[in-house]
Amino acid sequence: MQKARIYYFSFFLFVISLGILSRKTALIPLWIGDFLYAVMIYLLTRVLFMSKKTSFTILFSVLTCYSIEFLQLYQGEWIIELRKTLFGRYVLGQEFLWSDILAYTFGITFISLIEKITLKYYNDETCLRVKQ
Repeated sequence: MQKARIYYFSFFLFVISLGILSRKTALIPLWIGDFLYAVMIYLLTRVLFMSKKTSFTILFSVLTCYSIEFLQLYQGEWIIELRKTLFGRYVLGQEFLWSDILAYTFGITFISLIEKITLKYYNDETCLRVKQ
């Protein structure tokens, strides 16, 4: 399980890099960054809760992303100041958009399907090696 945690964490760091790059390049649509943000949250949830079922990871990730997005509707002075920082801008975002909710949904759906396909392939390959 420790080896899997390292793989998830490595991929988590890679996705963060892609997400930052997506915000620095005008050629990449903004929704890609939100898509990658959801993938990142999913991977972080996997790292923190390795023993939980995939359904828990999906639900926790969706609730986290949606909560952060809906928090953008709150415009208290202290949180506006926090959003002006690099951390606040990347983690909390700037403004509420329904398109972000859609990007989060697609991102989490995408990574959970990739994980399911990858794990099925890996498990099938492992079983084949053991049987031979």
